[in-house]
Amino acid sequence: MKRGPVARRQSSLKSIATLTLLPVGAFIAYFGWRWAHTRLPVGGQAPSPVVLTSSALKPPTPRQARAPVPPLDTKAKQQHHGRIVLILDDVGFDHQPIDEAMRIDPNVNFSILPNGSEARAFADRLNARGFELLCHLPMEPIDYPKQQPGANSILMSMSDAEIAATTRLNVESVPYARGVNNHMGSRATADSRVMRDVLGALPKDVYFIDSRTSGDSIAGRMARQLNIPTASRNVFLDDVQSERAVRRQIEMLSSIAAERGVAVGIGHPYPVTIRVLNELAPSLRARGFRFVRASEVVR
Repeated sequence: MKRGPVARRQSSLKSIATLTLLPVGAFIAYFGWRWAHTRLPVGGQAPSPVVLTSSALKPPTPRQARAPVPPLDTKAKQQHHGRIVLILDDVGFDHQPIDEAMRIDPNVNFSILPNGSEARAFADRLNARGFELLCHLPMEPIDYPKQQPGANSILMSMSDAEIAATTRLNVESVPYARGVNNHMGSRATADSRVMRDVLGALPKDVYFIDSRTSGDSIAGRMARQLNIPTASRNVFLDDVQSERAVRRQIEMLSSIAAERGVAVGIGHPYPVTIRVLNELAPSLRARGFRFVRASEVVR
């Protein structure tokens, strides 16, 4: 029996089947590799499964709105460093630089000598401009009669009635006066009898500023005992009439005001005093100091 042709036919069929399956296998292997490459990270490790907790299931918390920044309070920054009471004494005579003095600050206080030749005219003028006025009461100094305080002065030789009457006359000679401070008076302000008579003769609601022309003055202490509003001078600005000296005294005045809250300075209508005050007043205000009326600080 001859079987050669049949064997050859079967071998041919196997070859054809093998050749047919090779492309199919290659196709399947290619797409399997692509699938694994896109799903697995580098290194071949599959990512760990994500476990959702109860907190992860909550909706996201909305972002808190930032609290608005309050506007800058410029007034709070401008804190006051102290109050300055500036009193210009001996006002009431011709040729004094009153116009320049009024430019220093609206709250400058002018103390008018009742025996000054222009006392009443200056009082009318300054009051019309809104300034606070005092009567600069002439009183006996230690070196009297060598040094004369002027007409209608309060003298140690006067009786109680004469002191009271002279005090009232002087105050009435300065219309609009809100207060009184002593002119000279280094002897009279150290005497309890004289000061009791003077203070007792003051009109109601008139205050007394102790100029402290003597370290022995009892005027301020006695005014408090009699319930009369009072304050005392801290610095004389121009005992030495030079620009350097006046500057130094004004700086001392501002230092006391900064330390204690208020300071009383007394100057005079000398050209150098007025010039330096006009120059320094703006910088003092810029540093936080305020010029105030004497009636604001008496207690």
